[in-house]
Amino acid sequence: MQLTPQPSADRLVEARRHLLESGEVPPGLLRDDLARSWMRSQQAGLSPIDALAATPVSNASQLRQALSVESDLLAHARPVMEFVYDQMRDSGSMVLLADARGLLLHNLGDADFLERADRVALRPGALWLEEQRGTNAIGTTLAEGKAVVVQGAEHYLERNSFLTCAAAPVMAPDGRLRGVLDISGDQRNHHPHTFALVRSAARMIEDRLFHARHPQDLLLRLHPHAEGLGSVGEGLVALSEDGWIMGANAIAQQWLGLTSAQIGATTLDRVLGPHAMRLQSLPATGIPTRVVTMQGQNLFVRDEPERRRRVWATANPTKARPAPAAPQPTLAARPPRPRGTHDDPRILLAMQRSLKVQAQGIAVLLQGESGTGKEVFARTLHADGERSTGPFVAVNCAALPETLIEAELFGYVGGAFTGARREGAPGRIRQADGGTLFLDEIGDMPLALQARLLRVLQDREVVPVGGCTPVPVDFVLVCATHHQLREAVTRHEFREDLYWRINGLTVQLPPLRERGDLVELIDDMLHSLAHDMKRAQAPSMADEVVQALSQHPWPGNLRQLHAALRTACALLGPHDEELDWEHFSEDLWDDVFSKPYREEPELVTVLSGYAAGGAPADTPQPDGETNLKRLSSRAIEQAIRASSGNMSDAARRLGISRNTLYRRLKQIKSGQAV
Repeated sequence: MQLTPQPSADRLVEARRHLLESGEVPPGLLRDDLARSWMRSQQAGLSPIDALAATPVSNASQLRQALSVESDLLAHARPVMEFVYDQMRDSGSMVLLADARGLLLHNLGDADFLERADRVALRPGALWLEEQRGTNAIGTTLAEGKAVVVQGAEHYLERNSFLTCAAAPVMAPDGRLRGVLDISGDQRNHHPHTFALVRSAARMIEDRLFHARHPQDLLLRLHPHAEGLGSVGEGLVALSEDGWIMGANAIAQQWLGLTSAQIGATTLDRVLGPHAMRLQSLPATGIPTRVVTMQGQNLFVRDEPERRRRVWATANPTKARPAPAAPQPTLAARPPRPRGTHDDPRILLAMQRSLKVQAQGIAVLLQGESGTGKEVFARTLHADGERSTGPFVAVNCAALPETLIEAELFGYVGGAFTGARREGAPGRIRQADGGTLFLDEIGDMPLALQARLLRVLQDREVVPVGGCTPVPVDFVLVCATHHQLREAVTRHEFREDLYWRINGLTVQLPPLRERGDLVELIDDMLHSLAHDMKRAQAPSMADEVVQALSQHPWPGNLRQLHAALRTACALLGPHDEELDWEHFSEDLWDDVFSKPYREEPELVTVLSGYAAGGAPADTPQPDGETNLKRLSSRAIEQAIRASSGNMSDAARRLGISRNTLYRRLKQIKSGQAV
């Protein structure tokens, strides 16, 4: 980042005059970020020359609460601040830390300058946002989202013009803004190196936060030069065991082209491409290796030998499903498994992490495509958690009319509105007391109700509609949505403060096409369906059908798979024990069965013979075969050849059902009579 030279005193005077007279700053008089900040300050109703009105300053109790909330930020920032102050001691300056709201949390500095700074409330407990303090390094950094320098008369308020300030944002490993680090001093002692110092110090704090948050995850260090690995300027990436990017410091996000929304929602191979698989085969020796990102950035990468590479790249998460030709286990040989167990490593890891944070009362946010099993995950989380004996209350925020969702959630007193029951209703939130509240599709909750929900989560009490007495509630919260809530926050469709409240831990549930436990899921569903349909035992499934189902992308995910299996079980005869082609609904034939079985290995000899214009050479021809059998086989051959192997079209040409056609093909394959 290039530091733009400070405008001359004449230019500052002229720019201020134009702003006061016309409300605008002519281009070229100030650097762009400073001009934007001055205009924001004026639009906030601040006068640069008037005496400063009463501005927000926290009392001792409020400051203690803020320090408690940001205790981890302060713990990791304090050693860095002490190091920075040691470099500046006796220079008439100070180091300050603010939270993401602009509230000053801690400062260190020379006693004489601290006294001068206190006169303008540059001390812990004061709020230094632009709308209250005008252009200043902390507030402008928050507004611009980048490091800034504000020197002398560049401050919007004249009373702050004795200051020179440089500030840089401090980002969390998940891409979220945690706070601002600032170095302030007497403007007469301004030094251009201060800007570089504050940015380096902010990066040191970010790295400390990163290591504290990811002590066990696989760690990758990145840098354009091998010698830069291990330095303050390196990129840091934390990976889960199966290659999901769980954290990245700001410089790693920049080099890899990561957005904050992608952290926890994308895999390493999606940013490194084939080079991600190279890392899998390397021994964990700590020797740097060169990779190229999907954006063409050349980087050296080194892992930590003490965190030996585990199983994160054992299989590419996007290719984890079994190959079509691989033998599949026979479902009939599999004993029933405990409900809620999973063999997919990503689901297992997500459940383990969720149980840990939920035990501390931290909310869990489930994200994923529709039908990926978010409610099933939430119910399993409740059943395995410490509140399993309490109620599990599920509310679908998208299914309730906007006029009813408020009363449904918060309850109401008798007579609160037309049609209300005389005795009132407690509401779903109170029903969840002592257990788990699951808010499905929370992204569809109206904005007005989001504010009320936020108040409930903050105060741990709920006021029913039409009432005035708050009722204490105690529950753990699990939310789910198929929306990308960070993008919704950006579009102002979802409250940012509520997002941070419900996003204690984000879990991205993979779609069914990316999971590696399809066979186990089918087994679980068949046992459950057998119980629901009062069958003596769960049906098995023909191996070739399991293979065909494994190749389907399942756009409807678990919901679609369950519906298909439910229909198949319903079509199963009372004495049948195995599901085959004929038991599945018509809409799956073309998508799942017809196409795969044109390439099914066990029928390839039969079909290749048809396509060549004659019966396959190895098709059994038992002695005494009647003319009727030969005619029937020849008709099938001709229909398949004329249809270029399309089973649906061949069945229509023959005037038989596809089930019958497949059954007769299987008989030809096995040498049985047609």
